[in-house]
Amino acid sequence: MMTLPVLMGDAWGVLLAYVFLYPLVMSFAWSIGAVVFYFLYERHPHRIVNQPPVLANYPMVAILVPCFNEEANARETITALMELQYPNFEVLAINDGSTDRSAEILNSLVAEFPRLRVIHNLQNQGKAVGLNTAAQLTQAEILLGIDGDARLDPWCLHWLVRHFEEPVVGAVTGNPRVRTRSTLLGRIQVGEFSAMIGLIKRAQRSIGLVFTVSGVIAAFRRSAVRDIGFWSPDKLTEDVDITWRLHLAGWEVRFEARALCWILMPETLRGLWRQRLRWAMGGMQVVFSNWRKLWRRPRLWMVFGEYSMSLMWAIGIAVLVFYRLIDLLLYQADLQSVPILFIGWTGLVLSTVCLMESLLGIALDHPYDRGLAKNFFWMIWYPIVYWMLVSSTAVCALPALLLRKTGERAKWISPDRGISPDRPPNP
Repeated sequence: MMTLPVLMGDAWGVLLAYVFLYPLVMSFAWSIGAVVFYFLYERHPHRIVNQPPVLANYPMVAILVPCFNEEANARETITALMELQYPNFEVLAINDGSTDRSAEILNSLVAEFPRLRVIHNLQNQGKAVGLNTAAQLTQAEILLGIDGDARLDPWCLHWLVRHFEEPVVGAVTGNPRVRTRSTLLGRIQVGEFSAMIGLIKRAQRSIGLVFTVSGVIAAFRRSAVRDIGFWSPDKLTEDVDITWRLHLAGWEVRFEARALCWILMPETLRGLWRQRLRWAMGGMQVVFSNWRKLWRRPRLWMVFGEYSMSLMWAIGIAVLVFYRLIDLLLYQADLQSVPILFIGWTGLVLSTVCLMESLLGIALDHPYDRGLAKNFFWMIWYPIVYWMLVSSTAVCALPALLLRKTGERAKWISPDRGISPDRPPNP
């Protein structure tokens, strides 16, 4: 019996080859880039986080903490900030129209911590508006944006601020570490932040092209943010948007692996889906709104090309799954008649490369997060979970973005903060 791949001819083979080869090629590229980063920027006496650099001066840092319905995390986050070893900082917490007890908790903390100021927005205006509001109410030279559930390492500011001694640097992003590790989804994300996000950030920094800062921990030079008009209220992922606009304006964006930030991530399928759909929509939104400007910065063509290829890869997976279902339902094909990436030698190759990539990421981040190795076993599930999630969100994000009103403000939705967060392990 004829199967759908046979009827499609060469097109099926090309698509299958692309979906198989793209992650292999990029995995090696990211791994090589991460190793280059290690030898250029991490392999020196100050590699361990409890040995921070001595700075020539300690400019004022304003830590901006937008909060929406963070009553469960606000006290822990603010208290952890007061444990920072940096001598010159203030904290501005923005209560963005919360409907829980966030306002009450933040107000009570003001009496405990003189460094803290609280700003109240009567209505939910979105993270970007909260950051813009706080940025106008401080004279600090450096602005550090974090989420309302984040815990910074005590020496985090030292590692971030040292980059701003070079005037070309407009932003520096830190190294998020996942605390929620009580479920399979949580443990897979622990590996993801090392094997994928950590490696990619290192590789991109090694060529001077960080695609995006991490919204949960990103420091900015005030003059650079002012130069580009601050944060955009209509962007779903304000971190991607501001990174691209900084690149387009000629500022350098860096990654600092020792600037640790302990974060909470979704541990339910619904919460993870909502988060990754927003990420997918936000990435597309920023690229679609900036691609015409890329001719001004030829160095960004590489980043744009890689993003476009990753989007085509995600859609390609969806096409393969769709055709596979048609083949099973209409053509009554068996498992041997249709190539499947997760079965046979292709599945073995992809799984092996993924585990090797994960092992490299764990090795690089192990000095900062001693609990990584125990999560290595769970990474065997990573390709299936991650690929299906990326594919489905990419397919759903495009029509959702097209239906979104132009200029519509990106407002808060209370995220999934996980089930049982762990305390940050000692490095």
